[in-house]
This record gives sequence, structure tokens and C-alpha cells, in this order.
Amino acid sequence: MATRTPTRPRAIGPDQPRRRGLAARVSLGKAFAPVPSEFLLITSTALLLTFFGLVMILSATSAVATAKGDPPYDDVLKQAVFAAIGIPLMFIASRLPVAFWKKAAWPALIGAIGFQMLVFVPGLGVSANGNRNWIAIGGFQAQPSEFLKLALALWLGYVLFRKQNLLTKWQHVLIPVVPVAGIVMATVIGGHDLGTVIILVLIVLGALFFSGARLRLFVLPAILGLGALAAYAVTSADRMRRIMSFLNADCLADYYGDCYQPLHGIWGLASGGVFGLGLGNSKEKYDWLPAASNDYIFAIVGEELGLIGCIVVLALFSLFAVGAFHIIRKTHDPFVRIVSGGITVWIVGQALINIGVVLRLFPVLGVPLPFMSQGGTSLLSVLIASGVLLSFARTLPAKRQVPAAAPRRAATRPVATVR
Repeated sequence: MATRTPTRPRAIGPDQPRRRGLAARVSLGKAFAPVPSEFLLITSTALLLTFFGLVMILSATSAVATAKGDPPYDDVLKQAVFAAIGIPLMFIASRLPVAFWKKAAWPALIGAIGFQMLVFVPGLGVSANGNRNWIAIGGFQAQPSEFLKLALALWLGYVLFRKQNLLTKWQHVLIPVVPVAGIVMATVIGGHDLGTVIILVLIVLGALFFSGARLRLFVLPAILGLGALAAYAVTSADRMRRIMSFLNADCLADYYGDCYQPLHGIWGLASGGVFGLGLGNSKEKYDWLPAASNDYIFAIVGEELGLIGCIVVLALFSLFAVGAFHIIRKTHDPFVRIVSGGITVWIVGQALINIGVVLRLFPVLGVPLPFMSQGGTSLLSVLIASGVLLSFARTLPAKRQVPAAAPRRAATRPVATVR
């Protein structure tokens, strides 16, 4: 009898791909690639704070402008112009590669220092409240020192990145960081702007901390920076008077002096209660509170929107900090980590200092609330800095996926033959 072996399907091994039907693949490129959650978090908080600031600037300035016979929307429209410029610049900056920011570090610092020196040009520089830190061009005022913050953060990231293997030695930590940072701060001190100098010191300390320098080497620049600030404050009778008024327990006794602005800021926050007086119903903005739309805009938020409005602002800055710190924690590039650390310390630290001044935890320093205070150059600088963070967020490593288990081979059994 003839022997016949029955046919059976051939087993497909793990290295042999299955044959499938014809499939078409469409690649949309990197432009439509999904962005990390950090990108969405920083973008959303930056935009919300910017639009929130425009609403509060309108509320804080329209009534007084109308009383003076000026257009009620003049101030907010000027701020909106800078927002319309800054937001596209933020997204353009987010598309630039990390290599571009490394190459731009030195030119940005040199350009920012040159721009800052314009405040000392007669006829171009503008003085206000004893500070000479503005320039007037074509009806617009600009504060060049705001761009020094971003330029210094980029430069510190590039220099410390190049010296990663040498940061165990004090001379490589301090040189050229301390001399160049001192030159940058000197251009601002020449205009008597102590608040901006404090922010620049925070940027330097933040960059050194996230560079991984040893603690003892990090403490020395901190002591030098704080000592220089203390010496600068002591040598000025005006600054010492303001600091002493902050420490004065009976501030009402100096109501018509240096305590006037801090007291009205506190009273504005207190009168808001939990839910606030309502948007547009502030009383302090009627020429009672100086700089209501600038340094003290947080007081107007508390007065009109109450404790809930203040919590919303703090929550937005907290979410911004979470997104930025995620970039610092996840990145493998020292340059990205150092620059992100400097920018985060700058924006979040400046927000805390501004709010602390309104709460009378710090003396009046004249630093704006990022994204929200009236001031076009301040808004431009923080939006471009946010774009740098977004550019870094695109470089974060993708999440590791658990590899799929290899398919098991079907057990083969001998086939009986029939004779």
C-alpha cells in the first residue's frame, strides 16, 4: 500500500514576517509629530498667563485713562501688540534646534550688552524713579535689561557645558563665569536697577546648581553675589531707607512716605476677600496704588478676583515650573539642563519675588510679574524664553516601550505513516 504523508501548514518562526495584504504608509514628517506633555504644559500656561495679564491690564488702566480723557484701551492695545509679536516668536523659537542655541550664546550675550548700553546714550536713555534702564524709540519704551536675562542664561549654559569635565576645579567654575556675569550686572547697576540685578544673580546661581558643580564651589559665588548686593544697598541712602521702611513694624507712621505703596497693595488684597469685588471693580486702581498695572498687578488680581484669582495665578506658575523641571530631569544634554534651570529660576523666582513684594514679605524691588505685568520688553523676553524651553522639550527622549513577547513556536508532533 502506498505511503502518503499528509500536508500541514508550515509553522512561521519569530524571525519570519507574516505576509500581509498591500498597505500604504503616509509619513507626515516631524512637523506633525506628537509633542511631549511638557511642551503642552508650558505652552498652555504661558498663553493663559499672557491673556490673563491682558485682561487685568485693561481693568487696571481703562478707568484712570478715561478719567484723564485718554483712550481707555490705549495701554492694553500696546501690550497686545507685544503679545502678538511675542507669541509667534515663541513658536518660532520652539522649532529651532539645540545646536542653534549653542551657536547663538556668545552673539546673544554681546548683542544684549550692547543693547543695554543704549540706556546711557543722551537723548535715547530714559530715567524713571531714579532708575535709568529704559530707552525711548518712536513713542515706544523698551527695557534692554530684560533681554540680558535670556542671553546670560544661554551663555552660562554654553560655557558650563563646554567645561563639564572641569567643574571639579574652582578656577574653571569661577572663570569666566564670575567676571563676565559681573560685567553684565555692572551695566544694569549703572542704571541703579537693583531688582534686575537680583534676578541676574539668581540666574547665575541656578545655572551653577544645575551644572553639577560641587556644593562648596557653588556656595562661593553665592556668597560673593549676596555680598555684592548687600554692599550695593548699603552705599545708597535711598535704597537703605526703602529697606528700613520694609522692616518698620509701624508702617502707618510713614504712610505718606515709603510705606504708601506697600500699604495700599496689602489693603487691595485684603479688600478682595475670597471671591473679590468683581472684575473691573477695583478701588485701589483709581490712582491710590502706584504701578497698579506693573509691579503691583497681583494686588489688583487679589482685589477684583479675590483669593480664588490669586490661587489660579499661583497654580499656573506652578504648572509652568512642573513642565520646566520635567525637562531638566529628563534631558541627557547638560546644555539643555543648565539653560532650562537658569530660565526656570528666572521666571518662577521673579514671580515669587513680585508676589512677595505685594505681600510685603520683601522690600519694593521693582520687578514685574512675568507674563502679566504691563511692559512689552518683559513680555517679549519671557515668551522667547518659553520658546527656548519648548525647543528643548522636543529633544526629550521618548518613553521606553516594553517589547512585545516573542510568539511561541507551535509544538511539532511526529506524523504517523500509513502503509
